[in-house]
Amino acid sequence: MCRFTCRAWLSRCLVVPVLGVLCSMGPSVMAAEVTVEQLLAYGPSQRDVDYEIPDKAEVSKCEVKVEKNDKGSAYVVYGPQSTVIRRFVDSDGNGGVDQFRYYKHGLEVFRDVDANQNRKAEECFWFNTAGTRWGLDPNEDGRIDEWKRISAEEASREAINAMIAGDAQALATVLITPAEARTLGLSKEVAEAMLEATKDPAGQITKVLSGSKVLTKGTRWDRFDTSMAWPNLIPASSGKASIDLLVYENVMAMVRNGEETGFVQIGEMVRIGDVWKLTVIPQPVEGEQTIAASGLLMQPSLSTTDATTDTTGLNEDVRKLLEQLQALDEDSPDAKSSRTAIETYNVRRAQILGELSKVAETKDQREIWLRQQIDGIATATQLDGYPDGIKHLQAIEAAIAKQDKDSPLIPYTTFRRLLAEYNSRMKNSSTTEVAELQTWWTQQLEGYAKAYPQSEDTPDALLQLAMVTELNGKPKEARQWYEVLAKNYRTAQPANRAIGALRRLDLVGKPLNLSGNVLGGGSLDLRQYAGKVTLVIFWTTWCEPCTEDLPQILAMYQQYRPNGFEVIGVNVDGPNEPIKQYIDRYKIPWPHIHEEGGLEGRPAVEMGIINVPTMILVGKDGKVLTVTASFEDLKKQIPAELQRQ
Repeated sequence: MCRFTCRAWLSRCLVVPVLGVLCSMGPSVMAAEVTVEQLLAYGPSQRDVDYEIPDKAEVSKCEVKVEKNDKGSAYVVYGPQSTVIRRFVDSDGNGGVDQFRYYKHGLEVFRDVDANQNRKAEECFWFNTAGTRWGLDPNEDGRIDEWKRISAEEASREAINAMIAGDAQALATVLITPAEARTLGLSKEVAEAMLEATKDPAGQITKVLSGSKVLTKGTRWDRFDTSMAWPNLIPASSGKASIDLLVYENVMAMVRNGEETGFVQIGEMVRIGDVWKLTVIPQPVEGEQTIAASGLLMQPSLSTTDATTDTTGLNEDVRKLLEQLQALDEDSPDAKSSRTAIETYNVRRAQILGELSKVAETKDQREIWLRQQIDGIATATQLDGYPDGIKHLQAIEAAIAKQDKDSPLIPYTTFRRLLAEYNSRMKNSSTTEVAELQTWWTQQLEGYAKAYPQSEDTPDALLQLAMVTELNGKPKEARQWYEVLAKNYRTAQPANRAIGALRRLDLVGKPLNLSGNVLGGGSLDLRQYAGKVTLVIFWTTWCEPCTEDLPQILAMYQQYRPNGFEVIGVNVDGPNEPIKQYIDRYKIPWPHIHEEGGLEGRPAVEMGIINVPTMILVGKDGKVLTVTASFEDLKKQIPAELQRQ
């Protein structure tokens, strides 16, 4: 029996616009008389929801059923294909609907929550194919006032839609705020410049839209675009913030006007908890306009000289150059400086370091100055802060080789030049060019490892070569490189991950030895799960595929756990990530091993984890069934293993 009557439900129902018409069913309708048509009259509080709406001819094939839950009940509407298309839930059993859920292809895509049951939504959730957003509307006016969760891609779309609509309030929800700048612990200079760039959204929208051919009323956001393979992690030690920052540099949004394609520079984006925020107002790329410089957070700051350096007792040439370097660093660019100023600083600094290497009194001193020069040029080149940096590094290689063809500085320079060139190419490669670039990169790494087997950077080169090869779907070739690294460079730190990767790749048919400290206290050993089919998931809070797969894993867990299926999470987040909040928000019921170090911590290194999520399925006998499980694989393997005697 349904715990709430139609009379009570309809008197408290959420009133939302549906094609301009308000729901107005009267209280005289009895529960037995609730029809499909009446329930389908309700629609989401937000306008951008793509949910299933049956054609008029299909309505007669739909069906309403009453469903009980732990505390309350729900009306469920099944579509023509017998999949759920609506669910209106009384989650607490008080006789009033507080959740309005909308589906597409059987998956929930949107939910309105009316916690105070005043017929207005305070929270909105997008799920599954509709994305990840969680918006708050505390004043219940039908507009999102604050995001509790939004991905970088979705934030870029919200920004474009707000710009097109001339909606400064909506744009402000995805711009960084003074309170968030304080939360990140941004330096005073960075915070002031960032907040200056995002002030007066209404005025800036008007200015941007004036005469724009890229952003018009007919413009539609198409996709998120960045040359970065993944976000950058800026450590707190950089001095730009008091905590580690996760940042996308130079994000672009591709937009469409009919058949025409355009670009809008979103700029630098930073993650604050579960929310990605813009740090500048989006700017359309018009005509021959060039793309602006990278954002404040990713601008290089390469000063390493102590301003109090004592130059007494040094020869005159060295003393003069050190004083020049000291003066240059004292007036080094800050977050507000132009790209030209940063490039000028980096070039001049490299020149002084090169001159210091020439007048150095000993070979060791010469090498120290050259290493600083090489590191500075390579780092600045990767951050687009050094013009013709690749050519300059090539010239340094040639000059060193001319003096000493066996110098260890030759491979040292070569490796940093290759890294700088790869990163520069990656930033400027289109999606279709990435595969070709990866091939070039593996060729360069392989050539480097063979040419310089004794170089200090060869273990790193081999690890990158093995990892890229494995990620490109070539586990056999990757195994060969892991083996070379593990065998020939066993004392080098990268060898530990190679040994772990070999252990992981060889796991099928063998027991998985897994144990560690559990979030919330205590410890866990996989042997405690003897006789169970167990899925081990290496994951992080920032991994979007981890979040995307989670609803399906949760459903599988609920379905098969009574039959002997268990899940163990291994969280490999770094410090300051909202791990507990993430677990609480998604109501993840299984335990999680977590130890310090993130992807460089013991659990990740011991298994040679190079990507998340990594899912390992363990059979009843404790032996591994697969180390490359996808959700589609799991749907077949788990029930089959559970049925095995």
